[in-house]
Amino acid sequence: MSVNGPESRGAKAGGRSRRPEIPGTVRRVFSRVDTESLSLIIALALLVIAIASQTDKFFLPRNLLNIGQNVSVLGLVAVGETIVILAGALDISVGSIAGVASVTAAIALQHTSLAGGGVAAGLMIGLAFGVANGLVVTVLRVNPVIATLATFAAFRGIAFLLAPGGKPVGVSNEGFINIGVGRIFDTDTFPGIPVSLLLLIGVAAAVEVMLRYTDFGRSIYAMGGNPAAARLAGISLNRMRIAIYGISGALAGLAGIVVTARVTAGEPASGTQGLELQAITAVLLGGAALTGGKGSVIATMLAVLLVGTLTDGMNLLGIQTFYQDVAQGLLLITAVAIGQYRAARAERARTRTG
Repeated sequence: MSVNGPESRGAKAGGRSRRPEIPGTVRRVFSRVDTESLSLIIALALLVIAIASQTDKFFLPRNLLNIGQNVSVLGLVAVGETIVILAGALDISVGSIAGVASVTAAIALQHTSLAGGGVAAGLMIGLAFGVANGLVVTVLRVNPVIATLATFAAFRGIAFLLAPGGKPVGVSNEGFINIGVGRIFDTDTFPGIPVSLLLLIGVAAAVEVMLRYTDFGRSIYAMGGNPAAARLAGISLNRMRIAIYGISGALAGLAGIVVTARVTAGEPASGTQGLELQAITAVLLGGAALTGGKGSVIATMLAVLLVGTLTDGMNLLGIQTFYQDVAQGLLLITAVAIGQYRAARAERARTRTG
């Protein structure tokens, strides 16, 4: 006599056991998370566990918010770098542009009492230098790596030339300084959300929407994925490259403004501290392809948070700066190696199906 009921018979039908159903909400959430982002989330969780097991200071509200404040400069530069890499190019000069914008904003503040004057000056100089990069790449037809490596050195020299004697230019405008160190909802029990973190979130969200839902954003992916096809589709590659470098320069300028507000001085050395390499590392860790056409701002922000958490953890544990530099270098190598592996695997898959 069989003891199998209808459910048991149904489970055996077709030789397969019935899988437990996943709730629709959970399924929709995971369907929106790509492999790269999921890998970063797992890596971030493991890193947090490792740091928290060694120090009880990590989960303090002020420390967590400080991480957000500290990554705001890197995040702004990384958003601009994401756009450039998606288009199949590279911008090594962003750190130097941040330095020029920092000094320019400080000088503008010395000649005006308006915080907006310093912000406008920093943004405009960043935009102008970014467009200059685009013109070198498109008009002179110089390889983007060589072009921006050259302008990296040139812009850094300009930053020190603008600063009297190459020294920082002090600022005292309270409204401007709040961009870098101000906090909202600051109470006796809550340290407040940094203004610079909110600025980064707003910029990242706006650029992600632009990339996903506008013709301009889709054109960036198209020219990075297949420039020849993009040209045949009527996309002006030269104009797009100039615009893309202009946006990258403007965001680097905004990062320079945040630096100026944070240290209360226009700092010409802002671009000599590896900012551009950290930004490129974050973009590649986020799964962007060096050849272009693949990546997202969301994944880049997760990678920025990973880099910021790693730096914060090493600071809490008292690890020397030199070891931090080694760790960031290894991160860059790892990011490039993973990108190359993914590209090779995708090529093998196309070959098998072709």
